[in-house]
Amino acid sequence: MKKLIVSSSPHIHTKTTTQSIMRDVIIALLPASVAGVVLFGIKALFNIAACVIAAVLSEFVFNLLAKKKQTVSDLSAVVTGLLLALNLSTKATVWQCVIGSVFAIVIVKCLFGGIGCNFANPAITARVFLLMSFAQIGGGVATNYQTDLIASATPLEAIKTGATENLPSLLDMLLGNRGGAIGETCAIAILLGGIYLIARKVIRWHTPVIFIGTVFVLSFIIKQDLTLALYEVLGGGLLLAAFFMATDYSTTPINKYGKMVFAFGCGVITVLIRFWGAYPEGVSFAILLMNILSPYIEKLCTPKPFGKVGK
Repeated sequence: MKKLIVSSSPHIHTKTTTQSIMRDVIIALLPASVAGVVLFGIKALFNIAACVIAAVLSEFVFNLLAKKKQTVSDLSAVVTGLLLALNLSTKATVWQCVIGSVFAIVIVKCLFGGIGCNFANPAITARVFLLMSFAQIGGGVATNYQTDLIASATPLEAIKTGATENLPSLLDMLLGNRGGAIGETCAIAILLGGIYLIARKVIRWHTPVIFIGTVFVLSFIIKQDLTLALYEVLGGGLLLAAFFMATDYSTTPINKYGKMVFAFGCGVITVLIRFWGAYPEGVSFAILLMNILSPYIEKLCTPKPFGKVGK
């Protein structure tokens, strides 16, 4: 009994830290980042650098002015800046990238208490903010995209306007030779990063698979066309969002069933916006709305302790 140690929880510890998780996310985003620079040119690299530097500096300055402990070393600001950059097109200017990063870090993250306390994913919220302010930041054209007729349109815009005959091939959709945001076009690169995160157990498979599957099934039911359903999955930012933003720890439900409900809701809202909304893309709005509903989903999906009666 003399060796019995009494202490407060937690009693189980792990070597996993916020920094190690964020490092894995950065590694997983590297294929999409490299593909974005190759496809969209040096402008993509400038936008990525602007977003990341602005995000890190914003968090550093905020903590300095608020006299809080510096948290830039946990790499979460780097991830936020990188995700925001990959969700923007090369049409976005450097100053727009800076504004978006400052908004994501200061308004969405730091003012709510920092990492783990924000009500919504900072990168997604900043993208919606920029999209509402500067509509042109959502699209973009790959430097080797040869289809002049729709050079300024993304595949989802072509589908929404009925110009399906001008869609790039499915191979081009996989390789990223199409219009879109910097990090959303090369499906292969995104899938490689997503598989890495699942293998490293940074994320669970439930959210991305259900999110993507819901969009695919509903698109097929609505369009009655398997090929167009595949375009709905490969087009836009669905893959990037499903693996990297709908799996955010602090803004999504914790338990497995809550994650499933969250992912299904994201899929349904995405399809509703894409087919009947004003925007050809609905992923960002879907995740933002489901982020707001996450506490309620968590409460409804949390299993009751055995034998508990009532609320």
